[in-house]
Amino acid sequence: MTIIRTSKTTLVAAVALWGSLVAFGNITDYGTNFAFVTHVLSMDTVFPDTTIRYRAVTSPGLHHAAYILIIAFETLAAVLCWIGAVRMFRAISTPAAFARAKNFAVLGLTACLLIWLAGFMAIGGEWFGMWMSKEWNGIEAAFRFSALSLGILIFVTLPDGHPAE
Repeated sequence: MTIIRTSKTTLVAAVALWGSLVAFGNITDYGTNFAFVTHVLSMDTVFPDTTIRYRAVTSPGLHHAAYILIIAFETLAAVLCWIGAVRMFRAISTPAAFARAKNFAVLGLTACLLIWLAGFMAIGGEWFGMWMSKEWNGIEAAFRFSALSLGILIFVTLPDGHPAE
């Protein structure tokens, strides 16, 4: 068992825990972040003179659908990371098996990137103009989450070899 494989496994488990807590919070305190989704999609706090307001989605049903999709994707990412962490832990002493065990972790970390980079930064931030809102702007948080996910994804996919092995 190497410290590198242990580190990779632990970091994937940490992302799984984080994703689980995010999804759990969104499920058990639905209204708090639902308000965020509603404001972003409604574009009611973007610059008053912006010409992109035609993109606004004001249907409460579509707000709920979007939020449920976000929660489902967060849950999927967490589950994939948990499966990856467990598989990596079980294979930690065998380099070839450990390399194969990373697949679910890679999928889970990629799902995290899709949520925060594509979902929040691209769609929320750019399409719905979330960056214009002083009150409902999640760009900085989404960037932090994307950067963490990407950094861990890169680390996990690097070869595990160590000169002393």
